[in-house]
Amino acid sequence: MLPEDTRRLFSGYSEADLEASPLLIGRLLEDGDSHDLAWLCRTLPEAELALWLEARGGRQLSVRSRAFWEVVLDREAGPEASVRSALWPL
Repeated sequence: MLPEDTRRLFSGYSEADLEASPLLIGRLLEDGDSHDLAWLCRTLPEAELALWLEARGGRQLSVRSRAFWEVVLDREAGPEASVRSALWPL
């Protein structure tokens, strides 16, 4: 069950929509605070987070978040978005 404080990142989504969804993982890795990330790491194994990073991290995380999670999870993010000339790259 998603912690009440973490629900702030998912207005408009039901609990059923979020259970171990790629949206849940991506939003928490990008915007979650320390409590959100602690809950995520207790809920999902590190290997599952690393697989998400490999499959979706290049498109769904900012350059800054992607670099951080590549170091933390010791995996390369991929595939990247096709447009690399973002107005605000961080």
